[in-house]
Amino acid sequence: MKTVAQLFFKKRYGVVLALLFFVVINLVAGLAPLRLDLTKEKRYTVSAATEKLLGELSSPLEVNVFLTGEFPSGFRKLAGSTQQLLSLFKQLQPTQLRYQFLSPGTATANGRSWGDSLLSRGALNINLTVQKEAGQSSNIIFPVALVSYQGRSQLVNLFPGASRSISQTELNTAEALLEYQFVSAIEKLLHTDKPGIAYETGHGEPVDERTYQLRVALQDDYELRTLDLTRQQAVPQGVDLLLLVKPTMPFLEQEKFKLDQFVMRGGKLLCFIDNLYAEMDSFARKPDMVAFDRGLDLQDLFFRYGARINTDLLMDLRCEFTYVQVGGTADQPQNEFLPWNYFPLLSAAESKLRTPGYIGTRFAHSIDTIAVPGVSKYPLLVSSERARTISTPALVSLNENSTLPENEKFNRSAIPAAVLLEGRFSSLYKNRVSMAQLDALKAGGQTFRNSSEPTAIILAADGDLPLNEYIPVLDASGQIDARGGMEPVEMGWNKYTRFEALTQGAAGKYFIPVANREFVLNAVEYLVSDPALAQIRSKELVLRLLDGPLVKEQKLRWQLLCIGLPLLLLALGGWLYQSWRKQAYAR
Repeated sequence: MKTVAQLFFKKRYGVVLALLFFVVINLVAGLAPLRLDLTKEKRYTVSAATEKLLGELSSPLEVNVFLTGEFPSGFRKLAGSTQQLLSLFKQLQPTQLRYQFLSPGTATANGRSWGDSLLSRGALNINLTVQKEAGQSSNIIFPVALVSYQGRSQLVNLFPGASRSISQTELNTAEALLEYQFVSAIEKLLHTDKPGIAYETGHGEPVDERTYQLRVALQDDYELRTLDLTRQQAVPQGVDLLLLVKPTMPFLEQEKFKLDQFVMRGGKLLCFIDNLYAEMDSFARKPDMVAFDRGLDLQDLFFRYGARINTDLLMDLRCEFTYVQVGGTADQPQNEFLPWNYFPLLSAAESKLRTPGYIGTRFAHSIDTIAVPGVSKYPLLVSSERARTISTPALVSLNENSTLPENEKFNRSAIPAAVLLEGRFSSLYKNRVSMAQLDALKAGGQTFRNSSEPTAIILAADGDLPLNEYIPVLDASGQIDARGGMEPVEMGWNKYTRFEALTQGAAGKYFIPVANREFVLNAVEYLVSDPALAQIRSKELVLRLLDGPLVKEQKLRWQLLCIGLPLLLLALGGWLYQSWRKQAYAR
């Protein structure tokens, strides 16, 4: 009996109907594409915040990507990832989003080349040398994109660097940040108002060159100003976030009252606090010091909000190296690079705000959280699984570096050193506000509030986390410039190991490019912008690399399994088929 398929294809119109069927299926698939993202980190999925932001577009958004031309495979892969991301954006906004890949040599409407226009906007270009059959050719590329909306434009850096090649780690980082870079640019074009950030200066906070990188990181995207709480009646209007960075002088009651009422009005706090006086400068006179309480008098305020910064020192076997004297004399010291357990390398906790990479700290403390109704607590930065704390008064000695640490004492894991507090806070001065405090509020045009609107506070138990150090300027040969001068390193970077890495010294292998800047920017963005944008910035793409030693050990086994076994099965299948044919036709 003939099957339906045989009857179908036997008719003249059968093949035509089959072709028409496949065309319709492809058209439907094109109009309603189905994507399944099976990766753990959702590498190929656009976040809900991105969908919401793209939904706000009321006029065409144009994206010009200039990562095109002949260049190494790393940049080609980055271009492919950019194309894939923009195609996802296009699916979400097919009518309002347009994108194209252009050569920097293409002329603009005013006759200038795109390359000249990008340079005038501050875009970074890379001069590549590409090997061809006819020899080498020089190729200038711009790994950037230009996003334009309603007559305004924002530059998007696709690769934050000037290297002529991309390592796998750098490529992974660039791909992880692609969605954030585009979404951040779109958000700035849609919402032109800049949040206000005030840097408190009235309690001995650093205002020197150590804050250079912090100012550079914030000044373009936020209205950054300084504020002296000792001279202001209250935190003025227009301040969305107040920064407390390493205060060294006590806060009086009237100053804590101003902080409290700022929070009660919905203001955000980002605090980097050193509870103890413990500085490396103290070792200039003698090889040991006693870490003691600074007496900032902020504990009751933070306790009321749900956290306590302890008067202890956090020590960790996962730590930075430092340059210390281990012997010799004052005239001829013997110095070495040794691990310094008081400079722990913290990592992000599995919580709402995640920053890939290590966070460098100096004499950090632990933080405890307290149960407060209406307030949620989330650890942000934690120690490794081999950590400990020492209580004050604590004797800290450089001689500790000359002996191996007693590892059995480092038996605590994930000690919190930064926390996020969210919710409705109760005022520290509820039911005990004085007439003088009420008069001060009235003079500032404000009224007393017992509780806050929903708001957030981030406490980090290290005042040095957002600060930077300086190293000597180097000339083109990598030597110290004879003209002198100093240049800043990034937030939290170790100046000694960074200098060794730049000069190709033996201790350069100890340099770790910690992600303090990324943590600070994530924290600020979470507090004053859409928190979902900070979570996009914290996206991490996992590099699932093969285990080198295991690959070498099992190389032959997998070669036989992946190459030999398929060939064997193919040969076996062919032999069985030929044997069947001989038996079938022998009858």
